[in-house]
Amino acid sequence: MYNLAFKALSDISRRRILKLLQQGDMTAGDIAGHFTMTKPSISHHLNVLKQADLVQDVRKGQNIYYSLNTTVFQELIGWFYDLLGVAGEPGDSVEGE
Repeated sequence: MYNLAFKALSDISRRRILKLLQQGDMTAGDIAGHFTMTKPSISHHLNVLKQADLVQDVRKGQNIYYSLNTTVFQELIGWFYDLLGVAGEPGDSVEGE
């Protein structure tokens, strides 16, 4: 799972999409309005983010709304804390300090 997430996060356009989705759910058209790339390119980036489980989509009527999958971000942050040897919650000191 982490491999797909890191691959998805390696692209600046996908990181920009995730930043946009921090503001709330958006359709692909809403997201595309913030970029100069084609809608098929936006769709490709959204599919990569979905495969990495970083975003979720929900159909509402004729529209598909995309939102952040915060559970995966919490898991990634936990993984980073484990990697750095940080115990407990964010804000706790690194062991040995």
